[in-house]
Amino acid sequence: MGGGGSTRRVTFEADENENITVVKGVRLSDSVIDRMKEPSSPSGRQHRGSGAVNDEELKKRIAEELALERARRDSEAQKRRLKEQMYVRDEFGKLLERERISSNEHLTRAILRERAATEEERQKAQRL
Repeated sequence: MGGGGSTRRVTFEADENENITVVKGVRLSDSVIDRMKEPSSPSGRQHRGSGAVNDEELKKRIAEELALERARRDSEAQKRRLKEQMYVRDEFGKLLERERISSNEHLTRAILRERAATEEERQKAQRL
């Protein structure tokens, strides 16, 4: 799924008043946007007058949020793979158990046939 090898271009632009940074080429979830709207610290409000600092902070925050989203997706994918692996392992375990039971039944039948044949030969030997 959208791994780290992406070649997608991301551009940052400021509006005419330099109050808003426009980020093109990035898809963000609602939770990411909500977290970005929250102030990260009380000092974050003091830098509102300086446009360059705001842009840098916003770029850093977007990069952090993208990294968090990517880590969350990777974690979910890893959990899915682990569940699939556990399912396959359980199915192999069930299959091996059925094979073991079947082998034991065949072995038991073979032993009983041998005992019967041995007993039959012993009785023949006694008669002669």
